[in-house]
Amino acid sequence: MADKEQLVRFGVSMPQSLIDQFDEMIGQQGYDNRSEAVRDLIRKALLAPGRIEESRQVAGTIVLVYDHHISELPMTLTELQHRFHHEINSTLHIHLNHHQCLEVIVVRGVYRRLRELQQQMQVLKGVFYAELSVTHVDEHHGGQEPHGHEDHHHG
Repeated sequence: MADKEQLVRFGVSMPQSLIDQFDEMIGQQGYDNRSEAVRDLIRKALLAPGRIEESRQVAGTIVLVYDHHISELPMTLTELQHRFHHEINSTLHIHLNHHQCLEVIVVRGVYRRLRELQQQMQVLKGVFYAELSVTHVDEHHGGQEPHGHEDHHHG
């Protein structure tokens, strides 16, 4: 949220038992108050598949679990990643056990293209899991190029 953005108060009515469960959950997650937790839940809901514009610039990850012993699967996945090389920033490959590999693929680009990549991976024989998780990218924030190093600090 922008530092100077105006906060708006609103009321929400719900059963006491639901509030009790919510308070317990947010306490376990380390939230200081309900407002912070509700803001995060709303942000997450707005990033749900089907809510993001197809042409929106996003960044995120594709988490992939697959059986590397399936004939040609590792080569097929590599070729697929090469076709989408403009959208892939980095990959992390982990051997989970004798048969399974986990890959975390860091992606950035137009949502439609990233979803296309994830879907093409998901349907391959031997892929157990392929999930795309994204967040919006504000390409014009502060007049800088995305992740420009001028005046960019992680605090």
